[in-house]
Amino acid sequence: MTTVRLRLLILALAPLVVLMPLLLLLGMTRWTGDYDKVLAANVQSDLRIAEQYLSQLMARTGEELSGVAGSVDFAGSFADGEPDRQFLLRKRSELRLDFLYYLPAAEVPPAAADWPVIAAAGQGRAETAIDIFPPEALAALPRNLAARARIDLIKTHAAVPTDRRVEDRGMVVHAASPVRLPGHEGVLVGGILLNSNLGFIDAINTLVYLNPVTGGERQGTATLFLDDVRISTNVRLFEDVRALGTRVSASVRHAVLDEGRTWLDRAFVVNDWYISGYLPLSDSFGRRVGMLYVGFLEAPFAEAKRAAYLWMMAAFAAVLLLSVPVFLWMAKGIFAPLERMTQTMRRVGRGNLAARIGPVGTRDEIGQVAAHLDGLLDQVQDRDLKLRAWAEELEDRVDQRTAELREANAKLEETYRQLVMSEKLASIGEITAGVAHEINNPMAVIQGNVEVIRMELGEEAARVETELGLIDRQITRMEAIVGKLLKFARPSEFSDCAETVDLAPVVEDSLLLVEHALGKGAIEVETALPAQPQVAIDAGEMQQVVINLILNAAQAMGETGRLSLALGREERDGRAGVALTVTDSGPGIAPENLPALFDPFFTTRLGEGTGLGLSISQSIVQRAGGLITAANAEGGGAVFTVWLPAAA
Repeated sequence: MTTVRLRLLILALAPLVVLMPLLLLLGMTRWTGDYDKVLAANVQSDLRIAEQYLSQLMARTGEELSGVAGSVDFAGSFADGEPDRQFLLRKRSELRLDFLYYLPAAEVPPAAADWPVIAAAGQGRAETAIDIFPPEALAALPRNLAARARIDLIKTHAAVPTDRRVEDRGMVVHAASPVRLPGHEGVLVGGILLNSNLGFIDAINTLVYLNPVTGGERQGTATLFLDDVRISTNVRLFEDVRALGTRVSASVRHAVLDEGRTWLDRAFVVNDWYISGYLPLSDSFGRRVGMLYVGFLEAPFAEAKRAAYLWMMAAFAAVLLLSVPVFLWMAKGIFAPLERMTQTMRRVGRGNLAARIGPVGTRDEIGQVAAHLDGLLDQVQDRDLKLRAWAEELEDRVDQRTAELREANAKLEETYRQLVMSEKLASIGEITAGVAHEINNPMAVIQGNVEVIRMELGEEAARVETELGLIDRQITRMEAIVGKLLKFARPSEFSDCAETVDLAPVVEDSLLLVEHALGKGAIEVETALPAQPQVAIDAGEMQQVVINLILNAAQAMGETGRLSLALGREERDGRAGVALTVTDSGPGIAPENLPALFDPFFTTRLGEGTGLGLSISQSIVQRAGGLITAANAEGGGAVFTVWLPAAA
């Protein structure tokens, strides 16, 4: 029988063990491909944003230069055929250009062999392009551009071998605009050096990687290449050293610069693997002279894929582990009737002619065989039916008595359990009533001594009336707690009625209770607690809410600050109510933390708080039909508002 069971289990589980891993492998392969496509599409989108920013920078530079070339101020700056030098210096600074100069029409080259943008401007068309300036051209310009453009090359693994040790050419956003003023014709030329222009590359990185998944510290990167050399980048060679002068790999250079293709794939960038996008850049001559790169770390996404693989494998293992018991249970439904047949035949062989298989719950071939065997056993039993009749009758009566005894025993056990439970509840009630009684006695003594103090002090009692009043209110609160204990002990003697309180005394008492916490620093407390309608809430629970809000505000402000508590009437959804506003001068609440502020276990003070205070406060207020909200104040700090409906 065991062998048949094993064979059936193998036949049932073989498709699950063989086909499911195959389907899982195919699905994960397809998912991995789609996941990689999504990453490539993401980096392609990032690359387009960076390209648009570069295009907008070029367009803005050309438009601003054209605006200067046609301005009245520019026309008025001419003297002896040349514009005023101070005017050009001022405009260069305003437009954030690295150089700005004027070429008379006689000095403009007639063809595009020199600089196509200048030649186009000489023909009346404003042009802006990326151009590569040789060292001598940079040296002829002001502001020491040749030295600023110079970048020492760093030996880079997998890059194209080279004997060069320095990159002294400059990549420039080169713009020229025609000047057509009365008596003055020429070209106004300006440009921005992109070598080591960290502000330019950081602006691209900030614009592209606003996404917290692909952006963030050391995740999203952007780079500008002159040929295959990084001339402006936020890729780090070390912690605080940018990878200027490192070079791109030979495979990327060949695909982007030689073939003119856009690279969208994973690539090793300086120290790590990145999901990368490289876009070829062309100069005004149409030559591919550099690349624009954006990319984000591959590691988080590779880790996510690994986690998905592990999750799938764990799910498969769980399904497999759950399937074995299920199939064993299903096999039991097949083999149990056969086992019953075998056991019945053994019993008959030992002389028990009354043994029967009985109903097996199925109408298939196994059920038919079981019924046929029972029929054969009936025929055998007919020979000695009379001899066994009295024995069977006696056995039936014994079974009946046994069933009755079992039923009576079950009723007795149930009655005993109910009795034990009643005794336990009665004991708890007695203990609770005793505790309440024992608490009432010392409270009465305290209350009596407070009255004796008042009588003994006479008029002098006014100096400590605040403290005595606080003792009275705390005794009243303890009496409320004792009342709740008595409600538990004798619930039938009490009715459920809501308590109404005035919020102003509750807030004042709360301030006295936390005075030690506020007195540690220089925290100024401002209160505006005019008389308001009473609200339906337990005074002790409301005091718990107020104390929690005050302590949170004190912890947020530190040793100095200003705490403001104010009461006012407020109507919400057509219902009159009272609002308590707690305002502090702390740093406020981070916008990303506002939605989760009242979640259980959420805390911004890791290792200090449990994260349950605001959650419990919210539960107390909501149970009273109110609402608690949090926001940032306009002048800084946090504002918590507790609104409760006015008592009927």
